Amino acid sequence: MTIDYRAQTVLLTGAGSGIGAAFARTLAARGANLVLVARRADRLTSLADELRRTTGVRLDVIPSDLSRPGVADELRQAVTERGIRVTGLINNAAFGSFAPFVELDPDQLSAEVAVNALAPMRLTAAFLPGMVDAGHGFVINVAGVSAYLPSPRMAVYSATKAFALSFTESLWTELRGTGVTVFAVCPGATATDFTTGLGPDAAVLTAGKVRTPDDVVTTALKHLDGRNPGPVVIDGRANRLGVLASRLLSRRRSALTMARVFDPGRAPAR
Repeated sequence: MTIDYRAQTVLLTGAGSGIGAAFARTLAARGANLVLVARRADRLTSLADELRRTTGVRLDVIPSDLSRPGVADELRQAVTERGIRVTGLINNAAFGSFAPFVELDPDQLSAEVAVNALAPMRLTAAFLPGMVDAGHGFVINVAGVSAYLPSPRMAVYSATKAFALSFTESLWTELRGTGVTVFAVCPGATATDFTTGLGPDAAVLTAGKVRTPDDVVTTALKHLDGRNPGPVVIDGRANRLGVLASRLLSRRRSALTMARVFDPGRAPAR
């Protein structure tokens, strides 16, 4: 299947930076109209201005805090009022925390669940029926290799990514034959500002070789353009091998191994 991007209007969350901004630049360059969603209006406006200068696509900016109840319905109403028909949805927005669970603020963790799991589910519920009725469209959920592994010090984050992966795999099965493509893209460590707000201990997350946002987008869109795309694509050969190797370990051994990997004591001196 080859996507005619010039005929697409894609709603993209977490568009202000990192993988989201890379998706926006690549999709706009291919001719897709975009609805850019993120919490920080300044970043969205700057990106939209950049893309207006370099492409002729329609760009709509809707600043939104995805942790708020009802935000998916508000976004659906906003695009309807603007006369927009969404043909593609990329649930990319996410944030994390890096510390033992007992040290973290439960309200902050609840917001993490809301942004990483509840919002993608509600947004999919808001826009997927229209795609099914039209007989075409796509939903890309950005999960991660952490969906396959326990992540001590990031227990809630990895749990939300496991939700995203399982949710997507189930949808993929339900939607076969509808003309709508659904899959999860699973990056590993990626050179974004994701770890900036996690504190110095989180340096361990990017201690090795990392992929770039453009790498992740290339992987995702190549999968989207492929013949009969499956429910999941993992970005990067090392990440694919890591996930494969993890399946050979018991759950106990996997958890203990990841505890060592995420131990801040092994982070290199900066």
